[in-house]
Amino acid sequence: MSQQQDRYRPSGSSTALSAAYDTALLDLDGVVYAGGEAIVHAVASLGAARDGGMHLAYVTNNALRTPDAVAEHLTELGVPAEAADVITSAQAVARLMADQLPAGSRVLVVGGEGLRVALRERGLVPVESADDGPVAVVQGYGGPDLAWGRFAEASYAVARGLPWYASNTDLTIPGARGIAPGNGAAVEVVRIATGAEPQVAGKPLPPMHRETVLRTGAKRPLVVGDRLDTDIEGAFNGGVDSLLVLTGVTDAAQLLAAPPRHRPTYVDRDLRGLLTGQPEVTDADGVFRCGGWTALVRDGEELVLEGEGDPLDGLRALCGAAWTFAGDGAFALDPRKAVAALGL
Repeated sequence: MSQQQDRYRPSGSSTALSAAYDTALLDLDGVVYAGGEAIVHAVASLGAARDGGMHLAYVTNNALRTPDAVAEHLTELGVPAEAADVITSAQAVARLMADQLPAGSRVLVVGGEGLRVALRERGLVPVESADDGPVAVVQGYGGPDLAWGRFAEASYAVARGLPWYASNTDLTIPGARGIAPGNGAAVEVVRIATGAEPQVAGKPLPPMHRETVLRTGAKRPLVVGDRLDTDIEGAFNGGVDSLLVLTGVTDAAQLLAAPPRHRPTYVDRDLRGLLTGQPEVTDADGVFRCGGWTALVRDGEELVLEGEGDPLDGLRALCGAAWTFAGDGAFALDPRKAVAALGL
């Protein structure tokens, strides 16, 4: 059963999440790997979840690589996967375009091979120039070496009035050396140049959820991600539960400030959270307790944390206090002092 009805504190689970849900819909960048290398504990945790009967599906907004390439990379890291286990925003945007364009339509592509392969699978023809007779334009992440001239080609075509699509609009992407510009930053270049607005397929929007449901057939899915504005909001929009892991772009302060659509059902350090239950956060007259920690908003002016034990329990208690105080808005008090006590 979904825990979505309570958006004012993280939910508890008396059983391991890998047993409570039949399918994990896992983001990749910042969850399974970063900069091509496996994130600590990811390989062992996914192997244990799979051996326990949980189906693993990899749902990524990164449109650069093909599902075959992603599955091969995962297998090399020690996470056996097949192409059918991978769902990309390239596939989602290709289906969206194929529903709107005649078969055989020529499409100007600004992106990588994953986007071109997805378009061909839907009967569309990728082209490279605005002068090649395209009837539409599509952008997807093209990697750090994407030439600036590709944005000019897209701008020429979009300015002529051609329909414009984007695989996703993630502004950043995590890597081995830190946070780098994502496809959303590239989309902004064309938006600024043309004043146009693209149709977007990736998380958190419905086309990506539709693609995922069609390809996985999940009955009790759990979305697992590191981003509030894509993974967690996508789960919220799809009416399914979510686990936020703190191995990617979201930190504790950002989590506390999350509005309802960005509040995950569960919170954990990393993918080991799939293998355990989740402690309950209780509320007694505005004092929120989880494990050995208590949190409250004092006099409407200060977020206060007291106690000891697992810092994650302290963060969960803080979420209960902050989200309840904020209600349907975003928590606006400064959380830095309370978060600092956790050492996260």
